[in-house]
Amino acid sequence: MHEYTSTARVWGLSCPGFPEEISRARRWTRDILRGSPFAEDAELIVSELSANAILHTASGRDQGSFHLAVAVSAQVVAVSVTDDGGTGTAPKIEHQDQDAERGRGLGMVSSIAHRVVVHDSEAGHTVTAELFTGPRRGGHL
Repeated sequence: MHEYTSTARVWGLSCPGFPEEISRARRWTRDILRGSPFAEDAELIVSELSANAILHTASGRDQGSFHLAVAVSAQVVAVSVTDDGGTGTAPKIEHQDQDAERGRGLGMVSSIAHRVVVHDSEAGHTVTAELFTGPRRGGHL
């Protein structure tokens, strides 16, 4: 294999920051991962991360958007959502009780994914959830 050739495949989608775009993001993810054992988990992760982007960042404001990426290789399925920023704090896992109505999304993502990584930039935050082909272990930010 050539040094610069990768067997990973990567897809990207940009969505306006409207709540109805979350279902579009889920369908898009499901279509890409059709037949994969990770399709349902990735769809749920995209739903949570997209909702967080719209609810908690400038992505949900006028002219806001959020951006998705799905990368698939033999070792991992990685799902990333990038928001438009506009908050003073980075996304973080909060361990809420089961009856809490808010603040459980990233905790749930962390329990589904093997690893969750947050990257901050001046333009916003990117949350990436990785699903490895090995046994499930729950990851952390």
